[in-house]
Amino acid sequence: MASRSSIVLATVMLAALFAVGFCTTPLTFQVGKGSKPGHLILTPNVATISDVEIKEHGGDDFSFTLKEGPTGTWTLDTKAPLKYPLCIRFAVKSGGYRIADDVIPADFKAGTTYKTTLSI
Repeated sequence: MASRSSIVLATVMLAALFAVGFCTTPLTFQVGKGSKPGHLILTPNVATISDVEIKEHGGDDFSFTLKEGPTGTWTLDTKAPLKYPLCIRFAVKSGGYRIADDVIPADFKAGTTYKTTLSI
């Protein structure tokens, strides 16, 4: 029969494994300074994303691809102002795509961080 301390140790270890397995970071995007309706700079709070794309409000598909900058920023320049709010689709480097709906509002402010309902 297992000793009481062995059972407590096993319980603590299982709880730690369970907690580590569910540790995730809530995903946010900061709108960079200098952003305006046709020029968007986004900085996610995690470095594990790639292939960032935008879908405009009322759009049928993700028709704008952002370019990755050297400092973890993603930039988009368009000739016409974008139609906000924007949905963001991105690849997670560990695999798969995620979509954050209506993250950047029509009345966004440069320097503001917008929360998503996703965790990475």
